Amino acid sequence: MGRRSIVVLSILLLVAAITFTGCQAPPVGSAEWHFDRAHRLASAGHYHEAIAEYTEAININPNMAHAYVNRGAAFASNGQYEQAIIDCTRAIEIDPNLTLAYNNRAAAYNSNDQHKLAIADCNKAIELDPNLASAYVNRAYAYHNMQQYSQAIADCDKSIKLDPGLAQAYLYRALAYKGQGRKREAIADLIKFKNLTTDPQLDKMALDLIEELSE
Repeated sequence: MGRRSIVVLSILLLVAAITFTGCQAPPVGSAEWHFDRAHRLASAGHYHEAIAEYTEAININPNMAHAYVNRGAAFASNGQYEQAIIDCTRAIEIDPNLTLAYNNRAAAYNSNDQHKLAIADCNKAIELDPNLASAYVNRAYAYHNMQQYSQAIADCDKSIKLDPGLAQAYLYRALAYKGQGRKREAIADLIKFKNLTTDPQLDKMALDLIEELSE
């Protein structure tokens, strides 16, 4: 569970990076100002402080759907997946066409081993944005954990076609190849993943898997 959760969260936080600031800074004390501060804090890994700032933004503007999505991502970084699901659900209630909310809720569902719900949300995200590479990756993760390896590989192929630099797509495809007993392909993808990831924990996990498959 620990290994899998780390991988899912790396996608959840990545796709939650949204900011409202344009050419001019938002007025001090506004919902957008708190949102921008929260985004900067979350990007720096200060999730507890980010949650507080997102909450301030929501208190000022309870209909700021993006604040719920990003606060959910910050909750998820602390392993609070239920809170992440609640926030993404609220974002969807406000804006049923917010692709990111479905995608991030899918990642949170995956972290809770609720893979069928994750697939349903990924399907909706892909319906809204067929070019969202992360949605295919999140769905691939769910398929892998349901031992539907061919579907997982197909989704990773699609994700890599859309975004060749999305490290998790290579990792999940490697895991699906491993499930099929295709060690050579799995090792090749793990090497690609190691070349792309900047997370030392995930790098070590990939190395351990390569060593395991090479025995």
